[in-house]
Amino acid sequence: SQVIINSTITPNMTFTKTSQKFGQWADSRANTVFGLGFSSEQQLAKFAEKFQEVKEAAKLARDKSQEKTEASSNHSQESGHETPTSTQPSSINGTDDEKACHAGPVEAHLKSENDRLKSAVAQGTTNAKKWETELQTLRDSNARLIDSLEESATNVEQWKKQVAACKEESDHLRIKIAELEAQCEEADLQKENNAKLSLRVEELKADIQEKDLELENLRKQAEIIPQLMEECESMTQKLQTAELKNEEMGKRMETLQADIGESELKQSMLKSELKRFMDVLDGKIDELHEFRQGLSKLGVDN
Repeated sequence: SQVIINSTITPNMTFTKTSQKFGQWADSRANTVFGLGFSSEQQLAKFAEKFQEVKEAAKLARDKSQEKTEASSNHSQESGHETPTSTQPSSINGTDDEKACHAGPVEAHLKSENDRLKSAVAQGTTNAKKWETELQTLRDSNARLIDSLEESATNVEQWKKQVAACKEESDHLRIKIAELEAQCEEADLQKENNAKLSLRVEELKADIQEKDLELENLRKQAEIIPQLMEECESMTQKLQTAELKNEEMGKRMETLQADIGESELKQSMLKSELKRFMDVLDGKIDELHEFRQGLSKLGVDN
């Protein structure tokens, strides 16, 4: 919206800077105080200079008008003093000639002063129109700046909301990463247990091989020494017991291998999920970085 300030600038007016970006003046004829706000201190100073120029032009026009009035008054007084009091015919013509000779330069001087005064008034009017145009331009610029500031404030509020949302999402991702790290630590513990179980399996395999060698030796002794049938039967019983233990150990080894495979599968799934969340987090961090760069760029432009 535009507001037209209808105020006649007179020599008695004074433009006062009430702040760095606001000024005012009083119009006693309209009984009104006018005030203007500017977007910068430089525009306020420029308007104050223009106001002073218009004021000086008005003062000059007033002085010229007073000089014209005084000149007319002096001319009337001089003409009254020079009017002859004689009524003789011989002196009338001479007096008229003297009047004509004296009135000619005065009228030419008054006409010249009048023309110069008209030129000054016309120049002042032209300057006033020009300054009024510049003032209107400043008002338009002020209105546009206000609209831009309001729009910038709205954008800043929206960006603040977006930053808050990104921060909340980032906090949620940090919590999720902490949970995944805890799961990874648990997986590491499970892996360590699996390593211990693998070592135990190797020890059991070594025991089985040792038992197999012992069994083979017993079989050879049974073939070589038929006299030791009773011992052979005893060894057979031991062999059966060992075979049972061997079967039990084989079952335990299969169970342990299954547990190891399940643990490795769980660890692989946890690593895959952790990698996916890390990729999502990297993308969010990149978006937040780009957003901060855009916000900084906007702040610099403003």
